[in-house]
Amino acid sequence: MADLSIEEQDSLKQTAQAMADVAQVETLRYFRKADLVADNKEPDAFDPVTIADRAAEVAMRDVLAKMRPQDAILGEEFGYSEGSSGLTWVLDPIDGTRSFISGTPTWGVLISVRDADGPFYGLITQPYIGECFIGGLGEARMTGPQGEVALKTRSPRPLSECRMLSTFPAVGTKAERAAFDKVRDLVQLTRFGTDCYGYALLAAGQVDLVVEAGLQAYDVQAPIAVVQAAGGIVTDWRGRPAHEGGRLLAAANAQVHAAALAILQETPEG
Repeated sequence: MADLSIEEQDSLKQTAQAMADVAQVETLRYFRKADLVADNKEPDAFDPVTIADRAAEVAMRDVLAKMRPQDAILGEEFGYSEGSSGLTWVLDPIDGTRSFISGTPTWGVLISVRDADGPFYGLITQPYIGECFIGGLGEARMTGPQGEVALKTRSPRPLSECRMLSTFPAVGTKAERAAFDKVRDLVQLTRFGTDCYGYALLAAGQVDLVVEAGLQAYDVQAPIAVVQAAGGIVTDWRGRPAHEGGRLLAAANAQVHAAALAILQETPEG
């Protein structure tokens, strides 16, 4: 992480919170509305986008234009905008649009900031529930209906006692699904459909693993910052940095990470 002054760190935190606030307004404006239209971004699959996705990212970009115009931006809906500071905000206005249009509250707003080494501060927010998971710059905490609590991942345990989350039962390619299934067969419990909320639960000490594939940079950078700040480990399936997406292995601790990685790292590339 870049050597940032206290003033600069405070500026980043305030900006992130301001973006979370406006994203909450825009997403809840449309959540569970019967007339919400979902456009499909992929002709050969269903990859939905809604007015809520676009409105939330526009609102967050407006905050950055006012508070930190020197920073670059990478957003899911409107792409990359150049900056001069060496810092880039990575935004996913609604991670889990399929969940959003289905009315389930496992979608979230992802906000993170990175330098050349990767993300060092991130927020995972669930506006409908009113939870915000914060990690980096000396923080690992969540706020919500039950107040504020520290984030801390679970202690080491064998895979047979681990709980694992993922978004889709059909994980990635046939080879990736086969590798995932090997881990699934060894853990105590596997649940699907969690989107970014799975990483928040990992950081909060509720589960031990999140394993996914086919991700983009804007899907992973806020979760990486939050999970790592809480004491977890996030890599790709070969143990390398996963900042740009692809295959992700997020674990509560080094022991669980090593056990899952020993299985997943045999998966062929491509």
